[in-house]
Formats: sequence, structure tokens, C-alpha cells
Amino acid sequence: MKGMTVIVKTVSSWVKVLIFLFGIYLILFGHVSPGGGFAGGVVLASSYVLLMLAFGRKLVEENLPLPVASRLDCLGAFLFALIAVLGLVTGGAFFANFLFQQYLPGEPFDLVSGGTIPLSNIAIGLKVGASLFLVIFVLSRFRHDPQRSGGKLASGGTGADKE
Repeated sequence: MKGMTVIVKTVSSWVKVLIFLFGIYLILFGHVSPGGGFAGGVVLASSYVLLMLAFGRKLVEENLPLPVASRLDCLGAFLFALIAVLGLVTGGAFFANFLFQQYLPGEPFDLVSGGTIPLSNIAIGLKVGASLFLVIFVLSRFRHDPQRSGGKLASGGTGADKE
């Protein structure tokens, strides 16, 4: 799939930055407003899905290769587990908010008032965004293309039996 029309490509190239910034906003301010790591990660992944639909799979694979997306996915899971273990090590219950209690007292509704919650949102946003991008990318890579197989699979043939 090579992409769509010039109009779709132009509009999506303008909108992709706004969608990506909105995803980052949802992740960073998820503890004081509706949003958070999961919603922000979905929005981040949707910006890459928009690019994939508008420009084709090759451009997205050049901008965010699969090994890099896989590493971001693993990094998000590792950061989330690290924050949970640090909460346990500092003497709190499992996943204690140790930064808010000891180091960052902050005023309510400030960016730093959440303690470890913004850090957890960043880790969850990385994990969800990279995972969802990988799922959609792999599904688009292994889709059935009737033009390439000559329609054999759609008509009931296996594609391997040539007469």
C-alpha cells in the first residue's frame, strides 16, 4: 500500500504533530485531569497509525523501526516495574508514592504534586503506545493481498496448488 491522495497526506502531516502533542499532554497531566498513561499511549499510537494509513507502511517503518518500537515497549514495562520496586524498597506498601511523601511535597494540582504517578503514567504510556503500534503494524504487514496471490486464496484455493 503506497498511501492515499495528496489531500489526505497534507492534512495528516499537519495533524500528526497535534495528535502526538495531545498524547504527551494526556500522559504528563493524567494525574490532575482526565487522561493518563493508557489514554495517552493510545493517542500516541494513533498518530503513527494515521501516518501508516496516509503514507503507507514503509514511511512508518523508516521513522519508527520495529526493533526500536520493541525496545520502547520493553523500556515502558521495565520502568513501571522499577517504580513499583522502588516504592517497595523505600518502606511503603507495594507501589507506594514515595516521591510525594518525602521529596516533592508540591501544591495540589501542580505537575509535581503527583509524586510517582506521572512517572508511572510515562511508563504506561510508553508501554501502551509501543504495544498498540506493534500490534497494528504487524497486522498490516501480514494482511491478505488478493492482487499479489492472483485471487487464489479468496476463491478457495490454498495458493500452493498450481495446476
